[in-house]
Amino acid sequence: MNRTDRLHALSEELRRAGRRGRTAQRLAAWLEVSTRTVKRDVAALQQAGVPIWASAGPGGGYVLDATATLPPVNLTPAQAVAVAVSLSGAPDAPFAVDGRAALEKVLDALGPAARAEVERLGARVWVRSPAQARPPAAGVVEEALVRRLVVAIDYRDGAGRRSRRRVEPHGVARTEGHWYVMAWCRERDAPRWFRWDRIDSADLTAEPVSDRDVAVFGTPPDDATTVRPARR
Repeated sequence: MNRTDRLHALSEELRRAGRRGRTAQRLAAWLEVSTRTVKRDVAALQQAGVPIWASAGPGGGYVLDATATLPPVNLTPAQAVAVAVSLSGAPDAPFAVDGRAALEKVLDALGPAARAEVERLGARVWVRSPAQARPPAAGVVEEALVRRLVVAIDYRDGAGRRSRRRVEPHGVARTEGHWYVMAWCRERDAPRWFRWDRIDSADLTAEPVSDRDVAVFGTPPDDATTVRPARR
């Protein structure tokens, strides 16, 4: 990571940390540099007008003033390629279309040189994506999850039997090579897992879902993790 990228990464890490801030030691370990380098970088950012201040006492560190107006978040070329690699490896994943749209916004905000570097790096990363196509009803189910609405689905089970159901989508999970919608089935009045690619069609309703504990859908394996922005 060159100095320009490091300064950008440092300011973004402090932005994410919020009022908790980050110690010089923690920042140094994350950036893989010395604490002296971190202090020099912080001083450079302060001289450039970035509102960073030091908090004293046990656990003190550097804090970015949350009340200040900051420029939009931009990714480095390497970060943009990392996002593209993740999206390319799971084209059938929930919200994949939104992910690609978000990446396009990031790329549009990059300058010509950075955009060219993204293209250069991307051309050197090969991904063998699964052959699974995005399910036709994926967009409707995703909207139901976001808006927390009941959805009416046409579903095929493993034996090919078709049924029409009104379900409350509460989550999605990937296991054994397939995506599933974890939903409460109104017809069965019970939790069910519907395989993503067996939902042939879906119609959004205006009816809100009921609040339910995701534990009713079962206990995830020990090695399963939720998808969430991770804070170090």
